[in-house]
Amino acid sequence: MEFFHKVTRFPFMNTRKVWYGLSTVLIIASIALVAVRGLNLGVDFTGGVTVETNFPQAPNIETLRTALVKEGVANAQVQAFGSSRDILVRLPPDPNAKGDQIGAHIMEVFAKVDSGVKLQSTEVVGPQVGQELFVKGGWALFATLVLILIYVLFRFTLKLACGAILAVLHDPICVVGFFALSQMTFDLTAIAAILAVIGYSLNDTVIVFDRIRERARTARKLKVAQVIDESINQTLSRTLMTKLVTLLVVLALLFFGGETLHAFSAALVIGILAGTYSSIYISAALALDFGLRTDDLLERKLTKPEEVDGLP
Repeated sequence: MEFFHKVTRFPFMNTRKVWYGLSTVLIIASIALVAVRGLNLGVDFTGGVTVETNFPQAPNIETLRTALVKEGVANAQVQAFGSSRDILVRLPPDPNAKGDQIGAHIMEVFAKVDSGVKLQSTEVVGPQVGQELFVKGGWALFATLVLILIYVLFRFTLKLACGAILAVLHDPICVVGFFALSQMTFDLTAIAAILAVIGYSLNDTVIVFDRIRERARTARKLKVAQVIDESINQTLSRTLMTKLVTLLVVLALLFFGGETLHAFSAALVIGILAGTYSSIYISAALALDFGLRTDDLLERKLTKPEEVDGLP
């Protein structure tokens, strides 16, 4: 299946400076939003109270959330875990109430929905634990980027590797900027989505780079900019089709997956859009401006002098 009926001929490299400007604006705006507004960190990172309950029959999670809001319990994360009858409630820290008091209040609210509810456990997560999780999440992102750089360096040239890593950096920055703008809860699921976006975006970039290298071998008389344009156009239909199908699935999660998957699916939506844009307009264009030449795309086998002398 093809998105376009014939190979397109868009001059991507001729307009690359325009897209550089757009990316620069997005990155600066994202960093400024994080600096000014900050992120609305979830209980995973700030600490708080987790209350585990068990119902005799699977309850309606939206009904439980509505009941909590009516009783003045704001910012509560309600989700099923283990089974549909086991409900976990996460609340931000409250300096005016102890964990046992919060657990008892949650039980009072839930008992009005179903009198057979039972309290399984109440745990208080300290801010130190949340801070540690936030730091570890940051290190996971950093390690991912370093490993990607090493992988692309081994597979391609330094110029292509630099273009790829800068394009990959572009995507998570845009995702984090979106969370700062919308003030949507930023938790561990958001970091998991960002890691998935990085890998997904890199996959498209590698496919484009492979096509560029293949095209350079068969069209050595063409300029590098022409080779890049032809390669991106040849893979454009595949890129848009796979991203569109993936986006439809993620949008279904966003609208019908419930509050638990809201941050995860929202991060994926923004990441897929940013990743599609960066793999088409940014990665190869940066390599071109770094001085990419046709010789850099051709695999050359080095022959030792003694091997040459020994040839018949």
